[in-house]
Amino acid sequence: AKQNRVAKNVRFKGSVKDAENSMPLMNVNIYIPELGIGTSTDENGLFSIVLPTGNYSCRMSYIGYGTRTEKINIRQETQQEFMLQSDTKLDEVVVLANKKDENVSRTNMGVEKLTMNEIKRMPALMGEVDVIKAIQLLPGVQATAEGGSGYSVRGGSADQNLIVLDNATVYNASHMFGFFSVFNNDVVDNVELYKGDLPMKYGGRLSSLLDVQLKDTYTDKLKGSGGIGLISSRLMLEGSMGERTNWMVGGRRSYADLFLKASSDESLNKSVIYFYDINAKISHRLSNKDKLSLNLYMGNDKFGAASVAEFSYGNRVGSLTWGHVFNESLISKISLNASNYHYMLQSKLDKASIKWEAGITDLMFRWDWNQTLNRNLKLTYGATSTLHHFNPGFITQPDYPDFRIPKNKALEHGVYLSAEQKFTDKFTIRYGLRWSIFQNLGSATVYSYDKNYEVADSTQYGSGKIYHTYHALEPRIGMVYKLSETSSVKANYARNTQFIQLANNSSAGSPLDLWFPAGPNIKPQTVDMLSAGYFRNFNENNIETSVEVYYKKMNHVIDFADHAQLLLNDKLDGEIRSGKGKAYGIEFMVKKNNGPLTGFINYTLSRSERTIPEINEGKTYLSPFDKTHSINISAAYQLSKKWSVSAAWIYATGNPTSYPTGRFEINGEYFPIYSGRNEYRKKDYHRLDLSVNYVPTHKPGKKWQGEWNFSLYNAYGHKNPWIITYDQNTASGIPNAEMTYLFSMVPSITYNFKF
Repeated sequence: AKQNRVAKNVRFKGSVKDAENSMPLMNVNIYIPELGIGTSTDENGLFSIVLPTGNYSCRMSYIGYGTRTEKINIRQETQQEFMLQSDTKLDEVVVLANKKDENVSRTNMGVEKLTMNEIKRMPALMGEVDVIKAIQLLPGVQATAEGGSGYSVRGGSADQNLIVLDNATVYNASHMFGFFSVFNNDVVDNVELYKGDLPMKYGGRLSSLLDVQLKDTYTDKLKGSGGIGLISSRLMLEGSMGERTNWMVGGRRSYADLFLKASSDESLNKSVIYFYDINAKISHRLSNKDKLSLNLYMGNDKFGAASVAEFSYGNRVGSLTWGHVFNESLISKISLNASNYHYMLQSKLDKASIKWEAGITDLMFRWDWNQTLNRNLKLTYGATSTLHHFNPGFITQPDYPDFRIPKNKALEHGVYLSAEQKFTDKFTIRYGLRWSIFQNLGSATVYSYDKNYEVADSTQYGSGKIYHTYHALEPRIGMVYKLSETSSVKANYARNTQFIQLANNSSAGSPLDLWFPAGPNIKPQTVDMLSAGYFRNFNENNIETSVEVYYKKMNHVIDFADHAQLLLNDKLDGEIRSGKGKAYGIEFMVKKNNGPLTGFINYTLSRSERTIPEINEGKTYLSPFDKTHSINISAAYQLSKKWSVSAAWIYATGNPTSYPTGRFEINGEYFPIYSGRNEYRKKDYHRLDLSVNYVPTHKPGKKWQGEWNFSLYNAYGHKNPWIITYDQNTASGIPNAEMTYLFSMVPSITYNFKF
């Protein structure tokens, strides 16, 4: 008897890259006309679609590339890489291997993209490469404290940086007070830093966006990677469940507390100091046009001294995203996101037991659309809505009533429309508008203040009542003109608005973060930024060079009054002063991408100032994040198949600071008299990090691959200031300053593996 052959479903996977520079292309429309189904590439240029066996046409369309069609023969699971040429070059899909970069042709400027392969070539801190430490080496970016994960972008404060993990906001990106970041390098695919000119779908921050994208695995086999170090270890596993579902899970934990338990000293073996984090991601293809992704993160730090005190802080982050392909030119993504940052400080002394908790929680909905109208015009549009919950502080204490600073709530909405239009082969422009709305919600007590910032009156608002609203229009425009195939000039203008800010006057980056909203007494901060640049590549685009200049004009920028009480203060807005600010600078960058020697050199010359009437007698002063000169050099050299070395040298002008010059006495208490605001500087910062990597010979057929990393942080042991504390000789009245530094020289060793 003759049997009918039934077509089986198999997975067709692939990637799409720009043939000019081998960079992944995001949101390329993949369409199979014979079946009327399709999908799109993700942030990494990857796609996956299930097809019945057979012969088909694979149609790919992307702005500036027109529509390309490639014949595919599907008999079994197939994986293919496509390299797309610009429509000004070829009329078909071609496969090319010349490695180039898109920095010349893209309309964005002030954008830095790092893959994990690039980050892993940089020296490690305590044996582990780190996303935040890597971006602190980029032009225009400076660490706010030694070893910390806070950073300033083009003269802005740390809270002016938006950090997102697969669409969800991360409010504190640090472990162990910043010596590690919350990003496990085994689960991260790549990171993008936008220095002011944010994508139109993002708002709410003045200075930058750090977009951290997790791996979206397509493996059909169980794979893993990890590392074992002196301070912490990590493990990541990835695999699939059937043809449509892929998953990934990763975790890290430090284990200094395990060594403490081995101590014979009771005060040590009952102490704790550790951090952990867990990432999980699962992606499921509901159909050939629909994809559902769930991303979860949980991390925590805990420090405790035996029966005396305990301190913990951490993040909880989650996002659920549904992507739908309507047709080859229209794609939508709906995302539900949740973010929480919290901390707890507890004293366990019998007569002074106290517990303090605070934090912030966000619930967000966003709907983003990508539409290709023709080969030269692409639109992006959408809307977002966020509910902010602010918890300024809650204290419980035995035998005393609980003390709570009233919680705050606010709604933040945004709608946007952006277009990218290619007018000629040489000239492309990107333009758009974002409309942001911020609404304060009751219940609340709003205070009004007199000219001396004393409470003059108060008004009560009921639960759920919108008692104040701000509107903001944020136009953004960018353009690129290609002078040649390897050079271009660019210009950008962007307006950004920030409605929530951080009360933290610690230069060392304390995790006691208190976020608070704009309201009747605090106007939202705004910035207007102009930037321009010249970009030129050499040696077949293996060497990238750029010069960028920027000017930022800020309004309603905040600072705090002298001796401000920021924590556990229900009248915090009375401690805040606002005024104007400006920042300007020039950034130089040279980068080598390929060959045995890779790396970059960058130099930034900049200035950041504030002018606030009630501070420094109304005179303009340097912001705490002003650094006149900044130099970063990072290089990696492949000595052989087994050995590679890397080094990074960092130099920056010392941060501005205020020193006490005397004191005054009131009722027996002494108070310092400070110099003008930020008229002195700390010592200049510089250090050298070194790293050596050894990869043993890999035996054919063996799945396990291991390598050793030997790192030296601050190789010549320079004592960089962390914090400066002051005291005063009560007899002579002479003030003294004492500098605390964290590290001199820190060696580490880590065994990394994958299978």
